Amino acid sequence: MSAKTIEEPARRVPVYGEYEVTVLGGGPAGIAAAVASARAGRRTLLIERYGFLGGMGTAAGVTNFCGLHANVHGAMHRVVQGIASDLLARIGRLDGLNAPHLIFGKIFAQAYDTAAYKIAADDLLAAHKVDILFHALGAGVVMDDDRRIHALMVETKAGRQAVRAGIFIDCSGDGDLAAWAGAPFEVGDNAGSMLYPSMMLRLNGIDPEKAGEAWRTIPSLMEKAEAAGTHRFPRKSAIVRPQRSGIEWRVNFTQLAREDGSAVSGIDPDQMTRGEIEGRRQAVQAFEFLRTVPGFEKSYIVDLPPQLGIRETRRVIGGYMLSGEDVLGCASFEDSIGANGWPIEAHVPGDVIFKFPPIPESRGFNELPYRMLVPVGIDNLLMAGRCASMTHEGQSAARVSGACFAMGEAAGLAAALALSENTIPRDIAVEKLQQTLKQQGAFIGRDQSVPEGL
Repeated sequence: MSAKTIEEPARRVPVYGEYEVTVLGGGPAGIAAAVASARAGRRTLLIERYGFLGGMGTAAGVTNFCGLHANVHGAMHRVVQGIASDLLARIGRLDGLNAPHLIFGKIFAQAYDTAAYKIAADDLLAAHKVDILFHALGAGVVMDDDRRIHALMVETKAGRQAVRAGIFIDCSGDGDLAAWAGAPFEVGDNAGSMLYPSMMLRLNGIDPEKAGEAWRTIPSLMEKAEAAGTHRFPRKSAIVRPQRSGIEWRVNFTQLAREDGSAVSGIDPDQMTRGEIEGRRQAVQAFEFLRTVPGFEKSYIVDLPPQLGIRETRRVIGGYMLSGEDVLGCASFEDSIGANGWPIEAHVPGDVIFKFPPIPESRGFNELPYRMLVPVGIDNLLMAGRCASMTHEGQSAARVSGACFAMGEAAGLAAALALSENTIPRDIAVEKLQQTLKQQGAFIGRDQSVPEGL
């Protein structure tokens, strides 16, 4: 590409609005952060690039909540509750939830309908009077000084606009806001490798009786197809599971790599462009194979999502970086604000490798410290979701939707608490944050018994 530049003329940018709390990104973390802030009485704006909420769970067609549960000494328990429970109840009232299903005989995940998720999220934010700005792409920040954000710049069909706020929460997934503000961050494993993106797809027209528990037999059918030379697959550990209606299944056989074999980068537009095209090509190849599987002969692709599923890009450095050792060791923290029950999920070349804490010996979840939400060097910024402060390995576990809900709820409440205490988020009374989270039904792990039931 050309290294030439042009000089953009200075211009006056209209202010879209002034808020106490502004959240960038409408995935699980952003939804929970905005609701928590507004519920605490703060005028809150949620900015989202698409015309709907849900993040990778809708925009990338994930259709599966991971990390809501933990395997606690061999028994399944919901360890992410609070605002997440409110959202799931709304999805359930729309008949959009599957019963939780067991993966590898060790952990629960829960499928949902993406349309129901979008509708339920709209309803949840409306109920708490959160202002929403859809179709707005974050584009930069204006700083008061090196440590404080004055305004977030967004690009919309109305042109560039600015949003002022007392506290900003970066739930962009990519750490965009934090990076623009000058917060330190890491990318992938710092050696050029990130978790590989995927292109999800959904099939309809499956014969549920004939298909049965096809997810058990498909791995061996894949091996036979590769041995026969009829099909090649970019990765093992394929996901093929039914949605609430047995005639519709979600599918992921894909893994998006660059020419050198490393993961496509979700913060490089050229790589993303090639990845989107290659992802759809791989999706069609997966579909062609599945048409040979009993029960799938008359199936068809009913949905390819708006974008690739991105697992990892920037990880903002905060007061503590959650590590893989913390996940496998079921770590506890004095400033715990939530729990993660999902194992390490390493997307390596050609495969996905899971590493669980000892089962059933361990309690099966690690706590999430408040410090991982507070970036180094910026005073009026918090981050939540997959861009929070984690190592490459720690992020492979705590990036999933369950932990993102927990982090988002804590961040939104922490922002409201900082405003009420007239301090910066780094210096809030964490004990008060923990107490309020407990009162509002969230499970933070510390000094709490594990919730009963599923």
